[in-house]
Amino acid sequence: MTKQHPVPPAWADRLVTWFCPNYLQEELLGDLHEQFDLHVEEVGEPKARRLYVREVLKFCRPYFLKRRVSALTQPATNIASFNKDRYTYTQPDSRPTFFLSPDMLLNYIKIALRTLWKSKGYAAINVVGLSVAFVVCIFLFLRSYLHLTYDNFHQDDDRIFQTYFFSNDPEKALRSGNMPLPLTPALKADYPELEAAARILTGRKSLVEVKGKYFDKLVLQTDQDFLKIFSFPLIKGNREIALRNLSSVIISENMAKTAFGTEDPMGKTLQIGSESHKKQYIVTGIISDAPDNSSIQYDILVRIENSYSYQQDKDNWSAQSHTVFVKLPPHVDQATFENRLKPFAQKYFKGNLDELKKKGAKPDQHGDLFAVRLQNLSRVHFDRDIAGRGGTPIAIVYTLMGIAFFILLIACINFINLSIARSFTRAREVGVRKALGALKNQLFVQIWGESTLICLVGFLVGVLLTYLLLPLFNATFDGRVKFAQMLQPGFIGVILIVFVLVTFVAGGYPAWQMAKFNAVEVLKGKLSIKRPGAIRNSLIVTQFIMSSLLACCTIIASQQLNFLRTRPLGFQKEQVISIPVGNQVNGRQALGRLRNTLANDPSILSISGTGINLGRGKDRVSSRSSIGFTYKGRKVSSDLLLIDFDYLKTLKIKPIAGRDFDRTYATDSVKRVIITASMAKMMGESNPVGMLLGDDADSSNTKSQIIGVVPDFHLYSLADEVKPITMYLSNTESIQYIFVRVTPQSLAGTMDKLKEVWKGVAPQSEFLGTFLDENVDAWYQNEEQLSRICSLASSIAILLSCLGLFAVAMMIIEQRTKEIGIRKVMGASIVSIIINLSQDFVKLVIIALVIALPVAWFLMKTWLDSYVEHIALSVWVFAGVGLAAILVALATVSFQTIKAALVNPVKSLRSE
Repeated sequence: MTKQHPVPPAWADRLVTWFCPNYLQEELLGDLHEQFDLHVEEVGEPKARRLYVREVLKFCRPYFLKRRVSALTQPATNIASFNKDRYTYTQPDSRPTFFLSPDMLLNYIKIALRTLWKSKGYAAINVVGLSVAFVVCIFLFLRSYLHLTYDNFHQDDDRIFQTYFFSNDPEKALRSGNMPLPLTPALKADYPELEAAARILTGRKSLVEVKGKYFDKLVLQTDQDFLKIFSFPLIKGNREIALRNLSSVIISENMAKTAFGTEDPMGKTLQIGSESHKKQYIVTGIISDAPDNSSIQYDILVRIENSYSYQQDKDNWSAQSHTVFVKLPPHVDQATFENRLKPFAQKYFKGNLDELKKKGAKPDQHGDLFAVRLQNLSRVHFDRDIAGRGGTPIAIVYTLMGIAFFILLIACINFINLSIARSFTRAREVGVRKALGALKNQLFVQIWGESTLICLVGFLVGVLLTYLLLPLFNATFDGRVKFAQMLQPGFIGVILIVFVLVTFVAGGYPAWQMAKFNAVEVLKGKLSIKRPGAIRNSLIVTQFIMSSLLACCTIIASQQLNFLRTRPLGFQKEQVISIPVGNQVNGRQALGRLRNTLANDPSILSISGTGINLGRGKDRVSSRSSIGFTYKGRKVSSDLLLIDFDYLKTLKIKPIAGRDFDRTYATDSVKRVIITASMAKMMGESNPVGMLLGDDADSSNTKSQIIGVVPDFHLYSLADEVKPITMYLSNTESIQYIFVRVTPQSLAGTMDKLKEVWKGVAPQSEFLGTFLDENVDAWYQNEEQLSRICSLASSIAILLSCLGLFAVAMMIIEQRTKEIGIRKVMGASIVSIIINLSQDFVKLVIIALVIALPVAWFLMKTWLDSYVEHIALSVWVFAGVGLAAILVALATVSFQTIKAALVNPVKSLRSE
């Protein structure tokens, strides 16, 4: 029996037959079989079979399937003449060439690395520019992403709404998110189709006692429906009954760990409140901590009926102290339910409607004078009328994203300009490649691959810098940005899209332009691009438009911020120290002890107490209390301010009528008030001193007598309109802050002294004293952060623009070396050459300024109009920015122009 001759695997031959065009199959299989036989003799059959399979797999590449027949039969001939019998394609010439083979890609990468190594300066400029741009872009995107995802983690968030009052006042349409306590029960009674409705009262932190240990925790008072509306995960407990009883309490996961450690808190007791208002609760649930992007924050949840003033205000429609959230049924949309609420407003707010009619108010486009309306939960964070100062206007988020886009675009423009400028130096290389048979798309992929490689390096460096600089960014801009946000699928998708767009925009266009070079003209040295400078100049103009725009916005925002800081507030904020009392000590007792201890200290001028801080101190708490009633047929509303003796003296507010509270008047602490001038105006009284303040319907002889009138002052920031204020004394309500006016000598020493004294006054309470002017500055935290971000962004934008201009100037002057030499030989002076080289760049900057400055004026005027009080735009700001832009451009190109003008013309001409 003769031994059978080894044969290669049949399936491999079938694979070749499937991949290979008919006219090549026989020849190719013959070569493969011949090679197989040779391998059998040299290395044996098993290894020969493996080698055969490897050769077949190397051959079977997608590009082979689609390879244009004409490319395989060079010189160009009709494929039909090559082998008409085997040729089976109907339209072979119409099929595109597929050029992305692994070998070709590897070759592209090698060439790209060699090319970039030869142009290290060019590559470094692009990598630095792109890295900086990616860092800024990622940081601003992360910050914007945090805001844009606020409250969107709740299930059915599209059906959750916060209620607010709309009042179409003749002077200005007003919106307020503060609701009266009876509103929610009335809503549930009149609209049983509501799926859920809950009141939320969030105040300052309260004292919590657990087994003899004390904690300051944020207590959120709400209704049982809270857990039906919001989907905060309940780790332990039953959502249906966790808040069923008034003594039930739900604690956060963090609170459970802090107060109970490893012990199971379920069923355990804790006490909330100071000694005079302490109550015991039973833990009936543990809820997960609220995420950073939640408008609702808490440590503890209790029923709102436990609030201090609930019994007093539960039927009072004038006292507005909390927010209300409702959850609509699936089949009811927002507009439909708001229409259903029209009779509700007419039923319960007839007094408001009558007052608006008296003022001559007209219904708005929806036919409403006064209405109860809804704001979707996902929009509450961006609505400052409803969310208060804790909200962030959506315009700020869009501004941050716009700045990120500007910075990235400037870096891309730099990249494009440099690539186009370099294209002339690489024209001969492109021409030679074309002459050797390289196709246009092959050249495009090769050049675009080099750009992609630079973009990839820039991106990776940018990500690394982002990780390293994240702590500094959060510390500088008071941010809560976390690197983990970058790992969210949505954010990764956005960043990848941005990266791909950058590679296509920055690298694709120059690559396409170079791939279109005519090989014959290039090799003859006659390369010309139609209007070669038009695109480059347009991009330079665009860069300086954005840089000038950011510079104008930065300066004007800084001026507005400085205006807000220095604007008179109606009281003297300097030399006043604000001390948050906290929950470890009774505020009224602490105030008394402090007064006694410092009575004879010459550095202390006066001491007083209040229920509301001015500005934002270290406890970061800001609260508001208001009251409304009908006075002589007028609807009157006012901020309520609890104060103590010497409040006006400490803040240097002088009465314009009547007097201050005085200890010598025994009746001052009972039903006596001091109002501001705007309150008197709202009441319609020119001299209200001695009059009684209260609702017309109140006949219980409990009205308060007005003993003084003071000028208006800002209880809240200048971004809010100044409102009427009613000040009163109380023997029962808690003093939350102590104000101490000190002498101007040794302010820091006085602060240290107070800190020492505080240890004796409240040994369990941390001293959080701050100067009032610092607290007032904290009112403008958003504006300050925006100003700082704009300052940093405009600096980076200008730096990147100058970097690009410098590189372009360097390459253009290099291309004009021969021209400069000829001009010098012909007698041109150095100054004239410098002017000739510089004027082209200055023209571009002037064009950019003509476009940018009017746009900046319009944008900043719109922004300033959002403030009740703001600066007037100055023409000198725009003139200064314009002059600075021209000088910066001149300084950027001057080094290259002077260097070129000083070169010996003989050397210049010889170099060419």
